[in-house]
Amino acid sequence: MQLGMVGLGRMGGNMVRRLMAGGHQCVVFDNNPETIKQFALLGATGSDSLAALVTQLSAPRAVWVMVPAGPITETVVADLGNLLERGDMLIDGGNSFFKDDIRRSEMLAQSGIHYLDVGTSGGVWGADRGYCLMIGGPESAAKHLDPIFRTLAPGRSGIEPSKERAGRAGTAEEGYLYCGPSGAGHFVKMIHNGIEYGLMQAYAEGFDIMKCAAQESLPASQRYNLNLADIAELWRRGSVVSSWLLDLTAMALAENADLSNFTGTVADSGEGRWTIQTALEEAVPAEVLSAALFTRFRSRQEHTFAEKLLSAMRSKFGGHVEPGAKK
Repeated sequence: MQLGMVGLGRMGGNMVRRLMAGGHQCVVFDNNPETIKQFALLGATGSDSLAALVTQLSAPRAVWVMVPAGPITETVVADLGNLLERGDMLIDGGNSFFKDDIRRSEMLAQSGIHYLDVGTSGGVWGADRGYCLMIGGPESAAKHLDPIFRTLAPGRSGIEPSKERAGRAGTAEEGYLYCGPSGAGHFVKMIHNGIEYGLMQAYAEGFDIMKCAAQESLPASQRYNLNLADIAELWRRGSVVSSWLLDLTAMALAENADLSNFTGTVADSGEGRWTIQTALEEAVPAEVLSAALFTRFRSRQEHTFAEKLLSAMRSKFGGHVEPGAKK
């Protein structure tokens, strides 16, 4: 299948690599001409403008936008909306606010353009592991793009479906899911990232408590000089708290046990704030998620070992370079 990709950064570039490895044809555009050349050498069709990208695609066109959420996405979507035609599909795979998706979908629908919001999780590992995809928008357009989603998704990856789902399995077992109408994909991804904040915070605080067990202010009989890297590795096997985030924690601690290569400053990319805002609108208590978000705010003022561990996990799964990070 043919797909246009706008944005060839950490996520967009790896998605193009995975799609081409899966036999799809990719037409690509990026603000950096050298990046376009690199992907052309890999077999993609390079474009020097959005207009050129659109003309190089066959109708009905499908263009995936993978640029930073916010004003940049807004501009690119608007520009493509003026270039695409009735029946074409425009996909935003970034971390946009779901209410913006609803507005954009309504705007593009006036021109007959199908807008899909696709929450994409997988970070810098997605090229090999695949991407968990949460899809919102017109269901007919989502079905048309199924070959793209199926290639990007991780597949079953050795994980058997829940026994209770026997006889009614769907695409969720393959790592992608049509969640509902416009905004639903990014809504689910927003909650996903809010939960991610809470999980990361729980690991960080737990390891911080273990690290501080060696401090001299404690009675000698209660001091423990624990090997945190070994404990992280231990918990990966048979523990109920095992997860990919724990895998990344174990990796970071094995590389540098005191995490001196991280400052402890932890950024937030918006989804955590939107999750709390939505919880307030729905009158749903979200104590853990809100506390995790506020801790990220505090991390920009002082740095604990817990915050360094948050930085390490975020760097491992997303390739994020935190402000002031030591090279």
